Amino acid sequence: MELLLAREELTQKPKKVDLDKIKEQLKKENYELLYFDRDNSHKDMMGLVDALEDDGFNVYFREVKYGLADEEYMYEVHAL
Repeated sequence: MELLLAREELTQKPKKVDLDKIKEQLKKENYELLYFDRDNSHKDMMGLVDALEDDGFNVYFREVKYGLADEEYMYEVHAL
C-alpha cells in the first residue's frame, strides 16, 4: 500500500511512501508522528491504522484542519 505524505507547500505534489517503509521506521524509532495528505482515502488511512495495530503499535489517528475551507486538512497518525 502506498500513501501520500503531507505536502510542505500547497502547490507541491505529495510524496509517496510505502507501508513497509513506515513500519521499518517505526520499528527503529519505536515512536513516530506522521502527517499524510488529504488526497489519501479515508479507507486507506484506516487500513494503515489497522496494519500498525496488527504489528503491536498503539495508534492515534485524527484529521487536522489548518484552515477554514473544507479541503484544508491533513491526517495525523501518532504511533507508539
